[in-house]
Amino acid sequence: MIEQEFRSLLDAYAHTSHRQHVERIEQAFRFANKAHNGVRRLSGEPYILHPLAVAKIVVSEIGLGSTSISAALLHDVVEDTDYTVEDIDNLFGAKIAQIVDGLTKISGGVFGDKASEQAENFRKLLLTMSDDIRVVLIKIADRLHNMRTLEAQPLEKQYKIAGETQYIYAPLAHRLGLGSIKSELENLAFRYEHPDTYQELTEKIAADHLARMENFERFSEPIREKLKSLGYDFDLTARVKTPYSIWRKMNTKHVTYEEVYDLLAVRIVFTPKHEMLSERDQCWMIYSAITEIYRPHPGRIRDWISTPKANGYEALHVTVMGQNGEWVEIQIRTRRMHELAEQGLAAHWRYKTGDVEETELDKWLRDIKEVLASDSPDAMAFLDTFKLNLFAKEVFVFTPSGEIQTLPQGATVLDLAYQLHSELGNHCIGAKVNHSLKSSDYILHAGDQVEVLTAAQQQPQPEWVSYVTTAKAQQALSAYFRKQEHLQEKTGERRLTDAMRTLLIPEDQFDSAIQRLQGYYHLTKRNELFRQIGLDAIKLDNLKDIIAPKQSLWSRLRPWRQNSSHKLDVRNQTSDESSEVVMDTRKDKQRHNIILTDEVLKDAILEECCRPIPGDEAIAFKDTTGKMHIHYLNCPVAERLKSSYGKSIYSVTWDTHRLSQYKEKMEIEGIDQFGLLIEILRVITENFNINVHELHITANNGVFSARIILYVYDKAELYELMDALKRMHNIQSVKRVFT
Repeated sequence: MIEQEFRSLLDAYAHTSHRQHVERIEQAFRFANKAHNGVRRLSGEPYILHPLAVAKIVVSEIGLGSTSISAALLHDVVEDTDYTVEDIDNLFGAKIAQIVDGLTKISGGVFGDKASEQAENFRKLLLTMSDDIRVVLIKIADRLHNMRTLEAQPLEKQYKIAGETQYIYAPLAHRLGLGSIKSELENLAFRYEHPDTYQELTEKIAADHLARMENFERFSEPIREKLKSLGYDFDLTARVKTPYSIWRKMNTKHVTYEEVYDLLAVRIVFTPKHEMLSERDQCWMIYSAITEIYRPHPGRIRDWISTPKANGYEALHVTVMGQNGEWVEIQIRTRRMHELAEQGLAAHWRYKTGDVEETELDKWLRDIKEVLASDSPDAMAFLDTFKLNLFAKEVFVFTPSGEIQTLPQGATVLDLAYQLHSELGNHCIGAKVNHSLKSSDYILHAGDQVEVLTAAQQQPQPEWVSYVTTAKAQQALSAYFRKQEHLQEKTGERRLTDAMRTLLIPEDQFDSAIQRLQGYYHLTKRNELFRQIGLDAIKLDNLKDIIAPKQSLWSRLRPWRQNSSHKLDVRNQTSDESSEVVMDTRKDKQRHNIILTDEVLKDAILEECCRPIPGDEAIAFKDTTGKMHIHYLNCPVAERLKSSYGKSIYSVTWDTHRLSQYKEKMEIEGIDQFGLLIEILRVITENFNINVHELHITANNGVFSARIILYVYDKAELYELMDALKRMHNIQSVKRVFT
């Protein structure tokens, strides 16, 4: 079986355009196979099959060559065996050793057991990426195979790995242009986070398959005939949305499965035939041919050829009206564009092509290096700000000289200023946007021409943090404010030292005096005391009274110290008790599962960010005190907790008996008519006996919108009410609001 998989890998490599270095790959395989001999994965298969699968992904799905294939085969040798990086260097050369070393440093996933360690590992991943992009590409391939075989892992591991994949690996694959891998990672993560919903959507997609393919053949036939008549060599294929993308649209648009109209898209991949015409012109020729057959949607044309996405994606998208009155999206690409979309811009890295021109990926990596250059003390904050730029949609704006700048959607004038130069950002007072004056928090739109305005006396303000969106801007602001805090601390320390010397306090008693001062102002950190003094928030007028050694002060401190010790004992006891709870839950068939009874919910926290209620898909996060925090499963906060604190995450089973009510929000929209509000309230209060807490309603031009806050016992009651309201005449939509 092992030899068969290795021959399959060599066969895939033989079908690439790379120079054939089969002997190097064979040497790496034989070495890795011997190193992992006798070791098996949790699934029971020989461990060497994992590096073989990763190497197959590297060559077949990412398009890399022999160096990367060899590194993929060897990527677990240093971590899991007695061999060292030096051994790899001696046997396979410095480049492969460097890549394996980078992979070893970020082993065990991006995230470890502690938040700071997780972010530091992620920082290492980015540092290795800026040295050699192949490290991260192989790591993504490693994660993809782990996700494909995740079923063998225990439930708590599945939650952690799926959450981590959704939080960082899928966005990273997207940012590197690995379209198909990004889509598969998202879908696999969704499968393990929402197994029931995934199964339901998979069955619905399968049930509609034949009808969908019949529609595709009927729709595509005229296009196929037209392109043949034009003499193009092309592939015309159907692209069906994944369960994850359907579920995401259902949640973001608040629609049902049946209301997701673009389940099917058509992709045209062609070989350019006119040497005198550019790829762009030929894409538009095909667009013209299609719009002679079908009517295009004027607001749904996306030209990613004139201005490619930052991850290198190029294509022309148009949505047209099909024969049965449904909108169908068509993607038009050349074969080169298709290779970029599927395998990513990274597959055309300069070590393969020899290109010297700076690509969008070069610019992105340059920005990463600038962000990494400033050593943030809050590693998780760094991770959050960096992630902002991974999955954001892009807008393109122009400088006065006509240079294009790419920014995430929602970026402000200040983001652009910091992208151009940190000093430009620090002194930004606004901008001329399309020749009109705008403030620095103005949100930029595609096509804006922007001239950043500065003033020498302007300095960053704390509120600026709330209206920048890019990691680069947030990092620059953090660095500036840290520098200011450091100056304030130095000023405060100097003032305090001078004041103590004025009081003739011996220098060997400075430390004890500062500790008394910290206790007086309830400050745990010495630097914070210095900073408050530097800001004049703490005056030193009564310094003598505070720090003079008095017996009464120590008398007051002694019982406090005893109480603290007592509290510590109690905390340790609680920790032991909670360990027993964990052991109990592990005995259950569904490991790491918490049963939420009415009694348990009395001590748990149903978080306000998503307000889960009995019956919802939810998770529980146990903090260091043993307190349970309940989140809706796909709440953004829950996503971060799953990826960061896997061992403290539990699946939940609701077992409540309608003893408590929970506040929920609904939005209702429909056609306005006299007495409709009375009818809605009658259904809620009389038919369902539900109390209304708050009601907001507006009507305009015959259409009404209402937001109602009410008290329900559980999800079943809420959705039964929503179904009843949907059946009312003139009600167009009823949806639950989670925020």
